Amino acid sequence: MKLKISLAQTNIQFADPRANLEKAIHLISQAASSGSQMVLFPELWSSGFDLENSRKYAHQNKIILENLSTFVKDNNISVGGSLLLEENGNLFNTFTILSSDGKITASYHKIHLFHPMQEHEACQPGHSLQMLDISPFRAGLAICYDLRFPELFRSYAIKGANLFLIPAQWPLKRIDHWKLLIRARAVENLAFVVAVNCAGKIGPDYFGGSSAVISPWGETLVEGDETSEELLHVEIDLDQVTRARRGITALEERRPDVYDL
Repeated sequence: MKLKISLAQTNIQFADPRANLEKAIHLISQAASSGSQMVLFPELWSSGFDLENSRKYAHQNKIILENLSTFVKDNNISVGGSLLLEENGNLFNTFTILSSDGKITASYHKIHLFHPMQEHEACQPGHSLQMLDISPFRAGLAICYDLRFPELFRSYAIKGANLFLIPAQWPLKRIDHWKLLIRARAVENLAFVVAVNCAGKIGPDYFGGSSAVISPWGETLVEGDETSEELLHVEIDLDQVTRARRGITALEERRPDVYDL
C-alpha cells in the first residue's frame, strides 16, 4: 500500500514554454527510471506568471498536454502540474494530471487567486473541489495560495482524502510561511502533503524551493533546498495515515454543530 512520487523542483524559464517542456521531458524520463509512479511539477511550470500573455499560453499548453500524452504513456508514469488553460472562453490556473495511459484524469481550477500578482485579472477562480484516486490513496488537489485556506483541506479530509498534492510558485521572501503551512495542513488533517515549488529567479521574482513531502505526523520525509533545481524521490505508505488517524481521532471528534462559520 505504497506510492512512489517524484517532485520536479525546477527553475522555470519565464515566458519560454519550449525550454520548459524540454526540461520536463528530461525530468519525467528520470523519474520513470527511478521507479516513480508519478512526477509533479510546480505551478504554471510551462510559462511562469507571465499573465499578460496568458491567452497565448493557454493555446500552447493545450498542445503541450497533447505532446506529453504520448510521452507519459511510453514511460508508464503519471504527470501533474498547473498550467494556464482555457475552458468555455475563460482562463483558469489548472492543476492537470495526466495518467500513465496518457489521458487527463483530473483537472482542478485554482479556487483562491493571488491578488498581489494580479492573477484575478487574468484568470477566473474555480468553484469546486477535485479529488483523484491513486490507489490506495485519495488525493485532494490544490494550488499554491490555496494553502492559506485550511477550510479547503479540511473539506477534502472529510470527503476521504488522505493525501494532498500542491504545485506552487511560492516566493523566497515568504518561504517560512510555506514550510509552516504545508506541515500544518498535514498535521491537522492527519494526511500526507506532497508540495512542489519552483526555485531561483523567474521573471522579476525569486522563488524559494523547499519542495517537500510531509507525513501525517508532520515529519519531513524529503525536502529540497531553497535555491536549486532538484528532482526529489520519496515513497509514502498509506499505513502511516491509518495509524495516525487511529491514534489521534480529531477528524471524528469535530463539532460542526457549534462552529459559527
